[in-house]
Amino acid sequence: MKLKKITFTLLILLLSLPLFSQTNTNPEFKKIIESIIANKKADIGVSIFISGTPKKEVTQINGNNLYPMLSTFKFHIALAILHKVEKGELSLQQKIFIKKEELLENTYSPFKEKYPEGNLELTLEEALQWIVIYSDNNLTDILLRLIGGPQYVEKFINSKNVIIKNDEEDMHKDWDSQFINKTTPNETIRLLQDFYNGKILNKEHTKWLYTNMMSTASGAKRLKGKLPQNIKMAHRTGTSFTNEKGMTGAINNFGIIELPNKKNIYIAVFVHDTYETFNNSEAIIADISKATYDYYNKK
Repeated sequence: MKLKKITFTLLILLLSLPLFSQTNTNPEFKKIIESIIANKKADIGVSIFISGTPKKEVTQINGNNLYPMLSTFKFHIALAILHKVEKGELSLQQKIFIKKEELLENTYSPFKEKYPEGNLELTLEEALQWIVIYSDNNLTDILLRLIGGPQYVEKFINSKNVIIKNDEEDMHKDWDSQFINKTTPNETIRLLQDFYNGKILNKEHTKWLYTNMMSTASGAKRLKGKLPQNIKMAHRTGTSFTNEKGMTGAINNFGIIELPNKKNIYIAVFVHDTYETFNNSEAIIADISKATYDYYNKK
């Protein structure tokens, strides 16, 4: 009886191990990534997982360190909203009235640029597309209020490695407020895999979000910047302000890259407190993505 109890306990511990504790590192590929980020004036976190390989290869650099999320948290928000849709608490076709006073100045809002007077109706689906595709900050906060604020999203994701306390308005209050929401590269990859494999949303809403993330308008010079134009990728970006010393607090991009050989690249790159130029910081992300694509597309 005692032996059975010990065996059962060991099984539970094994199943509860972090995702990456049951994967393999490819030293050859890791050296390639290390060479890209060597001597860069930035704190860089990287996590890359390749599906469809027998060895379940993962490459991580600072993978368990917390990094500011910025607008990448809109992925987490979309997951939480679509989950409420599945529970019947919301409908993608329900109408949402967008008041003029909700369209704040001094924030990134393509919706406000197009409809500066506001006072119009959108369906929830349309509002969510403004967030997922165009990264609209005003619509983000409107939908956050609809579902109970950042704390609801954090509770829904339910991970010690996802901290979501501020909405977009809060993040714009001062320099430090941008960096309250945090996650790790490894946690991001875990969440992307769970999402893609249908462990968070049903098939219909997984497809809806994945398809809209493939149309993301931002980040053209990041993960997708040096990839072939025909490569399919679903991704999310995040960007902070640059201070008077020329330091940009965060330039982020994560996503899923579909390889022609039916493998998927799950990749997250967080460039934090970078003194590189903005273009060079984006190029770091593009170079990591290109190196990953080239290496695993050949295998």
